[in-house]
Amino acid sequence: MSPRSTDRTEVAARLAAAVGRINRRARTDSASLGYGIVSALATIQREGPLRPGDLSRIEVVTKPTMTRILTELEQRGFIEREADPRDGRAFMVSATAEGIAAVERARSDRTGIVAELIAELGESDVTAIAGALDALERVAQGDRTQEPHTF
Repeated sequence: MSPRSTDRTEVAARLAAAVGRINRRARTDSASLGYGIVSALATIQREGPLRPGDLSRIEVVTKPTMTRILTELEQRGFIEREADPRDGRAFMVSATAEGIAAVERARSDRTGIVAELIAELGESDVTAIAGALDALERVAQGDRTQEPHTF
């Protein structure tokens, strides 16, 4: 099937279902951090310090949702607030050493679970998944840049 004749709606539906099921299976016990909290904390670690509004845009969540996430992260000692040097009325959030360790634990736990999920796949399936990762990562980051079509 050529790239132009690929049914993108079907691909999108199957991808959404598969990613949803994998995410549900990769969740660890209820005492651990939820996906939204880990995602926000990882973004703070990678991009921080950040204003809460900037973080909510990156994470694609509402400001009230981000406020709840930041409150939980701060209560757990995973982030710290500091005055925004450009605007004394605003604040920035940064990950603490405890927050960075929590992100690493969550990543390790989820990686282990997903590794178990793909462990029984054949080499050709694993190669196919590996081949799709660059495109999936671009989609996840909202990067609409596409490779040139070859005909």
